[in-house]
Amino acid sequence: MHLIETRNLSYLYRGNIRALRDVNFIAGRKERVAIIGANGAGKSTLFKHFNGVLKPTSGEVLIRGERITKQNVREVRKFVGLVFQNPDDQIFAPTVEQDVAFGPTNLGLDREIVEHRVDEAIRIMGIEDLRERMPHHLSGGEKKRVAIAGIIAMEPQVLVLDEPTAGLDPQGVADIIRFINTLPDKYGMTVIFSTHHTDLVSEVADRIYVMDQGAVVAEGAVDEIFLQPEMLSHIRLDVPVIPRLMLSLREHGIDIPMTYTYEKAEKSLLEAFQRQA
Repeated sequence: MHLIETRNLSYLYRGNIRALRDVNFIAGRKERVAIIGANGAGKSTLFKHFNGVLKPTSGEVLIRGERITKQNVREVRKFVGLVFQNPDDQIFAPTVEQDVAFGPTNLGLDREIVEHRVDEAIRIMGIEDLRERMPHHLSGGEKKRVAIAGIIAMEPQVLVLDEPTAGLDPQGVADIIRFINTLPDKYGMTVIFSTHHTDLVSEVADRIYVMDQGAVVAEGAVDEIFLQPEMLSHIRLDVPVIPRLMLSLREHGIDIPMTYTYEKAEKSLLEAFQRQA
């Protein structure tokens, strides 16, 4: 049974503007799933269906095999935590600590449990020094960490991150990548994230869905997707630097395996240079 599944999911905004077209999507336990696509591809709209923010115009969304209904939507939102692209849409409490505590408090948990969850979420996100600060006085990167901490404190089994690296500096991007990579093994979470920056995907994702104009146009493992440069170019996405470099070297007759991450690329290049020496 899949944790999240959509079947022929379509959605129309007011004025019959079609945002999603027959989207079929699955995410399993402890997976890292990337959804890539240019701005306006439908990624954010899809995410808002995962925990019942939006209701399908047609098709269905299944959470652990059950459709989202008025009766179970509260439980769904405990199970699927959604972090919006703009943290200002999610942060509103007077202090960081109060903001992180908002979600678990609304779950009706005992005060001691709430305090423990807040402490753990703040520790995981590395924002101990921000605890008493006013969220709206923080930088964009700090706000994003606070927004994620607020969802982590609810202990969802699925964490959905909409453009988590948008607006971050290089160090912030690296921190988010490390964070995502710890979620499946260390915390048992499935993580689903969107981006239109393809370079970071190979460092994070197990599987990739490619969206264009509200539809899924490709789905597969990292090596399957990034060996289709024409398809990516057609929908205004770049092939990441590492596989692009490896393809170029192979085309120039250098015997080197295809790799998709910096660590594996470094190893392959060193081995290739040693063979040439």
